[in-house]
Amino acid sequence: MSKNVLILGAGLVSQPLVDYLFGKTDFILTVADIREENAKQVIKGNSRGRSETLDVKNSTQLGGLIAASDLVVSLLPYTLHSLVAKHCLSRKRTMVNASYVSDEIRAMDKAAQEAGVLFLCEMGLDPGIDHMSAVQIIHSVQQRGGKVTEFVSVCGGLPAPDANDNPFGYKFSWSPKGVLLAGKNSARYIENSKEKVISSEQLFHSTKPMEIEDFNFESYPNRDSVSYKSIYGLEDIDLLMRGTLRYAGWHEYIIALRALNLLEETPVEDGERSFAEFIGELNDLDPMNIVTEVAAKLGITADHTTMKALQWLGLFDSNPRQFEHSTAIDELVKLMSDKMSYSPGERDMVVLQHRFKAQFEDHTEEITSTLIDYGIPGGNSSMARTVSLPLAIAVKLILEEKIKLTGVQIPVDRIIYEPVLEELKTVGISFKEEIVRYE
Repeated sequence: MSKNVLILGAGLVSQPLVDYLFGKTDFILTVADIREENAKQVIKGNSRGRSETLDVKNSTQLGGLIAASDLVVSLLPYTLHSLVAKHCLSRKRTMVNASYVSDEIRAMDKAAQEAGVLFLCEMGLDPGIDHMSAVQIIHSVQQRGGKVTEFVSVCGGLPAPDANDNPFGYKFSWSPKGVLLAGKNSARYIENSKEKVISSEQLFHSTKPMEIEDFNFESYPNRDSVSYKSIYGLEDIDLLMRGTLRYAGWHEYIIALRALNLLEETPVEDGERSFAEFIGELNDLDPMNIVTEVAAKLGITADHTTMKALQWLGLFDSNPRQFEHSTAIDELVKLMSDKMSYSPGERDMVVLQHRFKAQFEDHTEEITSTLIDYGIPGGNSSMARTVSLPLAIAVKLILEEKIKLTGVQIPVDRIIYEPVLEELKTVGISFKEEIVRYE
């Protein structure tokens, strides 16, 4: 009898997951979204697909959909995963998602084990593919009698070179607000065997240049790398950092946007005015002289590249626009979404690289493992593929009873990462590994 899979959310990354499960399994898929039209578009009329309109906060409806399924995939915003998990727990249903494990879900570990269900989190790209590819190499080093002494991992979703045509060197393949808010996190990592903390205010001042496959990037620390010391089994490590990757120059623009109070949730008064006037209100500047005053506030010249980027974005526009029920960051998101979205036929690019140093009894190795993946013009983005295909493969393996773990898990167990990474190769997502040996 065919298994029933409930997919919550039909957003930007859902299509490859649905296509894979229709093509590789006989599962029946129910796709539920706040707009049923979105769900219908993802299903594309497949006879094994069903669409539903869903308000996640409608407990009766959500509970009913979960009860009628064998497994739940949550593609909802990460703040809603714990709500879904509670329903899954009460109905003894397994759930998978691509988001970091929240404290609320982590607290359900024992109950999930007792119920015999699996909550598999961090099963996307970053987190997800990064975990699986990293621990595969770490375990290989350890099996060969070595010890990893340094580990740096960076990942970024970026425009492909042929689509990289704006001053920011960036376009949005997922939530613009999520991208901006991620830049407000503090960071913890290990350097010279000691824990180092970077405040959110200093995060973009700690950016470092990084060259990968002839691309000039910059990287900055991402959240809490220290916790991965135990997760990855890297005790007594000298350097451990997980970072975000951007084209060179990104940090200067984010520093400027932050200095102009545009990353804040400051309420915006309703009404019509220009963006120049809005910037003036936020920063007590004269909108009639906005370029000169912003440059002075940022401590740069009016013809600086950062000023040119802000002007291109529209921060100094004098044309009136409507501001309604909003915040400063939401207004920035609208502006960036208009100017920094992918046009039809443009490709995105995912770059993920791990750099290891490993000490053996008689030699040292520097291991580099690199994934560069491109979106399909007119088809699925690389971000959608790399986030949702690991999820889809995990769903297949769980329902085929090839993954029998319970409790709250992330994909650092060989039972998960080996078959998933092998299957990802068959859909064109694979790493290039280089090893340099020093005697």
